[in-house]
Amino acid sequence: MAVSTNEAAAARPVSAPLQVFSTRFARRKLFDRLARQAVTMGGVVVIGSILAILLVIIAEAYPLLRPASVRRLADLPGVLKGRPLAVQTDEYRSVVLAVTAAGLRVVTAKGTAENLELPVLGGSRITSVSAGGRRARALGLSDGRVLPIEAVFRRAGTGGETTVDVRALEPLLVNSVGQTVRLVAHTAREGAAVVAAAIDDPRRVMVVRVSEETSLLGATDRKETHDQIDFRTQGAISALIVDERGTDLFVGTDRGEVVRVDLRPRELHAEPSVNAASRSGAGITALGFVLGDRRLVVGDEAGGVSTWQLVGGAEPALARIDEFTAFAGPVSLFAASLRHKGFWVGDSGGTLRFDYSTTGQTLLDVGAGAPLAAIGFAPKADGIVAVDTSGRLLRWDFECPHPEVSLRALFGKIWYEGYDRPEYVWQSTGGTDDFEAKLSLTPLLFGTLKGTFYALLFAVPVALGAALYASQFMHPRLKAIVKPTVEIMAALPSVVLGFMAGLWLAPRVERVIPGLFVSPIVVGGVVLLSLLGWQALPGSWRSRLRPGTELLLVVPVVLAALSLSFALGGWLDQHVLGGDYRNWLRSALGVTYDQRNSIVVGLAMGFAVIPVIFTIAEDSLSNVPPHLTAGSLALGANRWQTAVRVVLPSASPGIFSAIMIGFGRAVGETMIVLMATGNTPLMSWSPFNGFRALSANVAVELPEAPEGGTLFRVLFVAALLLFVMTFLVNTAAELVRQRLRQKYRTL
Repeated sequence: MAVSTNEAAAARPVSAPLQVFSTRFARRKLFDRLARQAVTMGGVVVIGSILAILLVIIAEAYPLLRPASVRRLADLPGVLKGRPLAVQTDEYRSVVLAVTAAGLRVVTAKGTAENLELPVLGGSRITSVSAGGRRARALGLSDGRVLPIEAVFRRAGTGGETTVDVRALEPLLVNSVGQTVRLVAHTAREGAAVVAAAIDDPRRVMVVRVSEETSLLGATDRKETHDQIDFRTQGAISALIVDERGTDLFVGTDRGEVVRVDLRPRELHAEPSVNAASRSGAGITALGFVLGDRRLVVGDEAGGVSTWQLVGGAEPALARIDEFTAFAGPVSLFAASLRHKGFWVGDSGGTLRFDYSTTGQTLLDVGAGAPLAAIGFAPKADGIVAVDTSGRLLRWDFECPHPEVSLRALFGKIWYEGYDRPEYVWQSTGGTDDFEAKLSLTPLLFGTLKGTFYALLFAVPVALGAALYASQFMHPRLKAIVKPTVEIMAALPSVVLGFMAGLWLAPRVERVIPGLFVSPIVVGGVVLLSLLGWQALPGSWRSRLRPGTELLLVVPVVLAALSLSFALGGWLDQHVLGGDYRNWLRSALGVTYDQRNSIVVGLAMGFAVIPVIFTIAEDSLSNVPPHLTAGSLALGANRWQTAVRVVLPSASPGIFSAIMIGFGRAVGETMIVLMATGNTPLMSWSPFNGFRALSANVAVELPEAPEGGTLFRVLFVAALLLFVMTFLVNTAAELVRQRLRQKYRTL
């Protein structure tokens, strides 16, 4: 029986080449599967790493949200005798010094108590006590004298007992008739002291100023100046306070008035009064200063609490800064922190509140359970002691690690000490212990966006124009050289670019600023004239230049135009701007020129962003389907019309992605911004000023920020803002890119 050819072929075994092909296909399929799993795993690891970074940032920033807390401790044993006037404690809250009408008494947590004898008192009674300073106080006596004292708490080694040393200074006679000192205010510095006392006269204050001068031979000359100030106020004097510098005396009345007295001139007089009460006619019951003695706290009998400060230059006046949560009864207690701008206030009913001067917020409300007579803030700001009207000594543990932080402090305008109005300010450190931290992130956000704006203003037109020319007009051989060269630019370290921008570019830009501003007009005009001249040439001449190599002719023209721009700018500077454009900017426009400014950053950071935008945009433009360009050219459109109206819209998703990636690169840039600007947190769109970006601020301040402190955690908030900004920009870019792809995918 004959067998057909097909049947015979089917009956033969599989040839060796086919088996080899099958084996290679299986091996390649296995490699593809492994590669897919490796890529997937790599993506999961990247996403996990990003989420881990986000969790670390959130974990470091989260403690800023912890509220203030207080815990009642056991009362100190014993009961004070006499009317309580003042109380203070050591930094460990193991010893309490109480001042009563009967004298001074020291009470310890172990249950011991001791009366401190002051022989200088004689038979006089203590009738008033000045607001507590860091060490010095003054006691008003019933015989018209004021007795300054210094109390020092000493601890004998680690874990040892704490003792109190009270030293009475030389008493000052403020009233020769011997009238009782109802109110007393006191401050003391090295070689100087000021005492103000209100006696039985309702509108009169006696002021004693003491100064000591030591001669070269060691002799000390002590001078006392006694002044009497009569106040023409509606109400009687109800409160007194002198600032720590001894320059200002503030007097409150029982009709809600506050009067300032400048203690610097020889002749003292009262300035016009200010109505500082929360309700018309409510008397002032408490006056105090927060740390630094720049901001005055006023409490009144209507329960209102407000802060005030002097505003103005030669003739300052009191201005209300903030109002806090009001009490149900008259404010009678005040104690300021020695660590920050927080303070405790209380009313006659035993309610205590912790307020913070900078943020203007009430952070904690505590009920003592009994009417209180005096309150003291622990030196470490971690506890309070109080004495009630029956003489019991009460104690609380207090915790408020980050009182300076609030949404308003981070992103809103704050009226800081020494400022004439609320402003956005970042200034994390100062030269004194009473410095008020200014932690507004708004100037840093503004600086980040400003630097990004100027960088993209320079980079986007250059990068997109170059990408369009390279993909549609440039000769392939020239493109093979230009594109890799531009891509290699992306490998330049940003620290090198920042170094060059700060030390080399900034001084040169400063010399050619007028020419830089006229260069767009001059360069555009010269290029246009060159184009018209090129078109006027005979066709035989123009045909000698190969299509796509026009760049070789344009570059010299642009360089010549730039040289002409700088020469013209120098002429304008000399003959129009008076030879000093910086002075002209300051006098005519009120603008200050900083050598390291936004223009320098825009050029340097734009140079760093151009390769990223150029590469992605050029790839998108080159990948437009050829049939689109061919159809456009077949319908009679020229190369330029085809590039602008067909290729550019079709590649718009990729171009948009390129711009957004460049935006993210500029937002996260650190070293260029850090080295090419003055790193000053200013809020001005002027290109002649510098700025401070979030990333540069984190790089500068994080290494020196105390770990776990407020500044440390606020810097992590700044990092979180950068993370969120980048996430939102990338998400928005992806959404827009998808919409554009859906729009043009049918082409």
